[in-house]
Amino acid sequence: MSLGVDNFNTFNTFIDGVQIVIAIIDTDIGSIEEFKGFVNTTIPEGAELDEISVDEYTNTVPPIERCMQAFQMEHWGKNIPILRKMLDKQDQMLDKQDQMLDKQGQTIITIKDEGDKTRDAISDHMSQDVVELRNEISHIKTTMAKIASKVGVAV
Repeated sequence: MSLGVDNFNTFNTFIDGVQIVIAIIDTDIGSIEEFKGFVNTTIPEGAELDEISVDEYTNTVPPIERCMQAFQMEHWGKNIPILRKMLDKQDQMLDKQDQMLDKQGQTIITIKDEGDKTRDAISDHMSQDVVELRNEISHIKTTMAKIASKVGVAV
């Protein structure tokens, strides 16, 4: 597009077991030379460029927009399954999170129930201790009163 090419198509294919890129351009020879220079200087990472050849092409070359649409559709076709897998994994993770929250909720209920039981047991035990202490204090007071009356001291 930056070269002002209106009719353009490109695709990958294999010839004699070697992957190649074919670009079909309908433009003047100057733009073709500029395109060759562009290809030579902007090789994608990991790509190898052995040669650039120019041959005559006599069929109709589609508008560049059609090439862009086909490119988008090809990538959407590759990306949609990936996105579906990502959504499936996200759903699985959310299900696991829900299970963990359920377990956490059950744990909280169990802890609360155990806390209530412990509080009730401590409360019952403390009530019994208070009754026993009152009885002991009463017994001590009675004993002291008896001692005081024998000794002749007022309490």
